Amino acid sequence: MLKYIESTGRTEEAAIEAALQKLGMDRDDVSVEVLERAKTGFLGIGASPAKVKVTYEAPDEEPVEEVKPVETVPAAPVAEEAPKAPVAEEPKAQPAAATVADDERAEKIHAFLTGLLAHMGSSAIPSITLGEENTYEVELLGEHLGSLIGRRGETLDAIQQLTNYAVNHGQSHRVRVHVDAEGYRAKREESLARLAQKVAGKVVKYRRNVTLEPMNAYERHVIHTALQDVPGVTTYSTGVDPNRRVIVAYDRDKK
Repeated sequence: MLKYIESTGRTEEAAIEAALQKLGMDRDDVSVEVLERAKTGFLGIGASPAKVKVTYEAPDEEPVEEVKPVETVPAAPVAEEAPKAPVAEEPKAQPAAATVADDERAEKIHAFLTGLLAHMGSSAIPSITLGEENTYEVELLGEHLGSLIGRRGETLDAIQQLTNYAVNHGQSHRVRVHVDAEGYRAKREESLARLAQKVAGKVVKYRRNVTLEPMNAYERHVIHTALQDVPGVTTYSTGVDPNRRVIVAYDRDKK
């Protein structure tokens, strides 16, 4: 379900930032339409703020309803099968039982993911910790997790999206759930950060915009973050998923 808010600020960027803070979202989670550009006027006379329309997607009930059957998959059999594995492998499953103590959201994340993974035929077990700003960091533990990561992290992203829908459904206060396996997120982030810096160098040198290949929301966010403080360049997203792309643009006014 698409919703929007309108926001004003001294500049377009200030107006966008005010809207993002109010929504608690990142730049790449929304689409922005500039309704009125900022006017400086003459000696301050006739000045007017910028006005933007920020559109975002609010979760509806349908996606959650589709995954409800997954939650009914018993989690117990996964834990019970651990003694059947070779003794040498048992310590690897031990940390997976660690969730945030006395935390209802963490328990819900653990229950949902355990059922989902069992439904997918995976013996991986989620280990959950509470990070900054009420973000739950989930590490899937086990061996041969390539099938849970998928091509360029597509399966991992799908697992993360389903988990966020399930955990936040019916809740007035939303939390974020980040799901990782085999340190994939950190490796991919390093690769994308290097790409961003390389492209930024070309944009500044030749003063021409560069459009990157289609990326998912997580990858686009990494690019935006990597270049947010780089002089001479600005970034924004265009298109519709799954073909949404980041454009690295030349900005001579950015110091």
